[in-house]
Amino acid sequence: MGIDHGDARIGIAATDECGILAYPVETIDCAARDAIARIGELAENRGARTLVLGMPFRLDGSEGSAAAKVRAFAEQIHLRLPNIPLVFVDETLTTTSAAAKLQQAGRKARSHKAIIDQAAAVEILNLWMEERGL
Repeated sequence: MGIDHGDARIGIAATDECGILAYPVETIDCAARDAIARIGELAENRGARTLVLGMPFRLDGSEGSAAAKVRAFAEQIHLRLPNIPLVFVDETLTTTSAAAKLQQAGRKARSHKAIIDQAAAVEILNLWMEERGL
């Protein structure tokens, strides 16, 4: 399951049963619900075998305050789902790539922020699958 962490919204993506195709699942509104609990529900209901969390590295490869937030978020997820491996993927430019793909499909990115979060989660999951040769 792919996760695009944000302060306001969290995009979620999953793969098909064969682990070949990534697709958007939902966007969690952090102000409206407990994101950790919802991720736990989704992971358990979908039988997630790995959680892939986008890590916002700086362009020089270092970690800043945004990465620290993601690491703290990852610790909370691990406490909720200790038996599901959690890995990090460099999410650099995934939101930009997702927005460009949506624009190519004829959707206006600014009016579809929740969709962009899901699309970014798909990008994160696809990067991880590519790294593993899937």
